[in-house]
Amino acid sequence: MTRAARATKTTHAAGTARTAPTARPPGPQRRRHELAAFLRSRRARVTPADVGMPPGLRRRTPGLRREEVAQLSGVGVTWYTWLEQGRPINASPQVLDAVARTLRLDAPEREHLYRLAEVPFEAAPDALPRRVAPQVQGIIDALDPLLAVVYNARYDVLAANAAYRDLFAVPQALGLGLPNVLWTLFTVSEDACPVVGRERELPLMVATLRSAYGRHVGEPAWEDFIRALSAASPRFAELWASGQVVLPGPRVKTFRHEAVGELRMTSQSLSIDGMPECRIVVYTPDDEDTREKVGLLRTRRMRLWPPEPDDEGTEGLIRG
Repeated sequence: MTRAARATKTTHAAGTARTAPTARPPGPQRRRHELAAFLRSRRARVTPADVGMPPGLRRRTPGLRREEVAQLSGVGVTWYTWLEQGRPINASPQVLDAVARTLRLDAPEREHLYRLAEVPFEAAPDALPRRVAPQVQGIIDALDPLLAVVYNARYDVLAANAAYRDLFAVPQALGLGLPNVLWTLFTVSEDACPVVGRERELPLMVATLRSAYGRHVGEPAWEDFIRALSAASPRFAELWASGQVVLPGPRVKTFRHEAVGELRMTSQSLSIDGMPECRIVVYTPDDEDTREKVGLLRTRRMRLWPPEPDDEGTEGLIRG
């Protein structure tokens, strides 16, 4: 290679090095960087007065100092400093909880802290939402004549619109305090079950339940629910023991109603801001015949149960 060619190659390599994008930190390093930034930002918003400490003189640090967080959390100053610097150290749930209390983290922030610290997160017992805001109820009511319901991850029915109640009768699950779809489907007789082809559908629902259960292993409310339903339904116990897992997704399902016969519906799930692990499920007619039958059910409802101004959505779930 000639001297001129070598010079050209060197110049090209240098130019390439100057213009190459800056490499992003690898996964674990990036996570520690995010953890450090998160802790600094949360510390800066907590004042000494918030935790019953005098403000002191010549305080230049916004919020608490690192040593103050360490003292209030009952951990070593060096350890907390390393944690906030994003060093690769191990943190226990007990220590993270203490830091979270000192920094006054709310539930989503506490979970975020755990994720960044790569520590398994355990939610508070039965942390699933048990009711919806009026705005959410208004949304599903406005979807009528489409069937709409709000489920949490355990298939508790948090809210439903009138069109949903036209088709489904969901009695209270024994001792659970909320209507529960799985409890109903596994404890009614096959003749009374509104799901056609439940040998195909029920395993999918149990597998969907198990995908959510992984976030709640050991929580009393979940363990009690699984234990009670397994005792009430050998079929559920069998499916639960299979260990199958599947995520929620759109599917075409067939239901039956004593007044209009079979209906083919497509289910579609929508997430709800501020309600983790809850979803609005909307059932839309899959064919014209079903669309007409849904209309007939609505006419029947309007004739039998005229709308009332104080209708609370989930009231009347046992009407069929």
